[in-house]
Amino acid sequence: MRYKKTIATCSIATIISLVYQFYPNEIRTSKAGLEIIGNAEGCYRDPYKCPADVLTVGIGSTEAGGEPIVRNKTYTDKEIAERWVKDIKSAERCVNRWANGNNLPQGAFDAATSITFNVGCDRVKYSTLFKYARQGNINAMCNQFPRWVYANGKKLKGLEIRREKEKSLCLN
Repeated sequence: MRYKKTIATCSIATIISLVYQFYPNEIRTSKAGLEIIGNAEGCYRDPYKCPADVLTVGIGSTEAGGEPIVRNKTYTDKEIAERWVKDIKSAERCVNRWANGNNLPQGAFDAATSITFNVGCDRVKYSTLFKYARQGNINAMCNQFPRWVYANGKKLKGLEIRREKEKSLCLN
């Protein structure tokens, strides 16, 4: 008989409070933006392989940011918050550079950061979504989110839910 390993989870609300406690001025993304990202990604103390077969820990944190993941380690809330801030900052840099982020209203910035966190800068930097952001056409930008619901050629319900939340925040 095979047993499946249980992966320890953590609280998104706790991690967000630690972000504000220890890194209050390091990111621009609002609590509403962090909640969309956190609730969509989930929070896991133990490293695991995500659906894209990438080693992941915490709130969607991979080794792409240059920070190695220790496979058999159980991460603390503080370590998860620290990794997440680094990952959010990376997504924000992309939004600022490729989507004129410094001039986006807060909701649009948060939504752009969320989708960038999810799909990566290389996938969105030349997108129509970012093109509209650069042009300052926020309404057109926000209406692009529902197009981003496919992974590996399949439409995913989880992405549909996330994109509707991002669109709503963007239009707010």
